[in-house]
Amino acid sequence: MPSAKADLLRIFTYIATRSQSVRTAQRFDARIRAYCHHLASLPFQLGQIRSDLNQDLRSSSFENYVILFRYNAKRFEVINIIEGDRDLPGYFSSAKPE
Repeated sequence: MPSAKADLLRIFTYIATRSQSVRTAQRFDARIRAYCHHLASLPFQLGQIRSDLNQDLRSSSFENYVILFRYNAKRFEVINIIEGDRDLPGYFSSAKPE
């Protein structure tokens, strides 16, 4: 999903800049991607239902981030990865529709 990929790049850049370590950013990126793959591999639907944000949207926390995803025709799709302290309803009301 393009927005999730952009989110990962933004997070990577932020961590690399703040920590002054590309390796630290690479390790975090690998961990969050592994967590998303783990969510996708489970044989059942999980996560908190977030119909307050968008139809069919679910969320799961990873460290200080919220992974927003949905199951579409039995396919797992990551929609966004957002900082946990963000105003999610405000983010989605100002975000452009997919």
